[in-house]
Amino acid sequence: MAVQLRRAAALGLTALVLYGAAPALVAVLGAWPRVAELQPWWLAAMIATQVGALLCLWELQALTIGTDDRAAVATSQLAGGALGRVIPGGAATAAAAQYGMLASAGVPRPAVVTGLAAATMLQVAGLCVLPVLTLPALALGLGVPNTLLGTAALGLGIFVVMMALGWVAARSDAALLWVGRAIVTVGARLPGVPHPPDDLPRRLLRHRNELRGRLGERLPLAAGATVGRWLLDLLTLVAALAVGADASLSLVLLAYVGAQLLAQIPVTPGGIGVVEAGLAATLALAGLTAGQAALATLAYRLASYWLMLPAGLAAWVVHRRRMAVNGSS
Repeated sequence: MAVQLRRAAALGLTALVLYGAAPALVAVLGAWPRVAELQPWWLAAMIATQVGALLCLWELQALTIGTDDRAAVATSQLAGGALGRVIPGGAATAAAAQYGMLASAGVPRPAVVTGLAAATMLQVAGLCVLPVLTLPALALGLGVPNTLLGTAALGLGIFVVMMALGWVAARSDAALLWVGRAIVTVGARLPGVPHPPDDLPRRLLRHRNELRGRLGERLPLAAGATVGRWLLDLLTLVAALAVGADASLSLVLLAYVGAQLLAQIPVTPGGIGVVEAGLAATLALAGLTAGQAALATLAYRLASYWLMLPAGLAAWVVHRRRMAVNGSS
């Protein structure tokens, strides 16, 4: 009875959140006819950056789990991620599904548990670094580039800065604590998103030590994969902003981080409705008109959310066939 009541309460909360986010979601989906306004090369860039982000994520998970079976990692992540996008529970649902698929593929269960946990910690740490980049972007008055070459240069610059910050954080307790305090300060000023916990600096320090002990010499490679995963996904949003708007890069960075935080709230599957409302509103603050913000949000979610659903189904089919072949051999 208690379980049924909890499920009913969860469904009621989901329905309430979707009802509240419905106007923003309808506005974003209403921008569908305008997707054709995006140039083909920008749409191609969005697909390419999403593929690159997935490759980085698979490499990260393979490194933290300690397996060479990249196919099992890729298919389990795609299928688990797709399931987490359609069933309430979000990241927890995706992780449980991926764990089961990796275990069935013969990857040792303890390695899967600790490896996925380590990959998650690295991803959280990488996401936490991004708000720090808003400070130099704001000081330099940087805007979102409107050419592919400018976007590539932006990506290279962010990659170098994030890797440098990661190198310092891996070796300096004081620097890592400073980053944690900066994240708490910036995060507390983000409207409409959960505020970071006050003890975040100490948590980062503890998790850094755990990761360094587990990964050893693989830590730099894992850090690079983590940076690439977030950077390429961020560039997907930057490519979606190619709608003729003069947007502030610092506010776009905050909008992106806010959207990722909202996606982790397990109220609606994959944060649907909540992410669209939050991202469109924050992009409007970054300098876009309401129509431009809705179009950019829709384009980004098409590449990072909706296209992952058929990809996840295909990955599940591939996984089943691999298991059937391995079982008959």
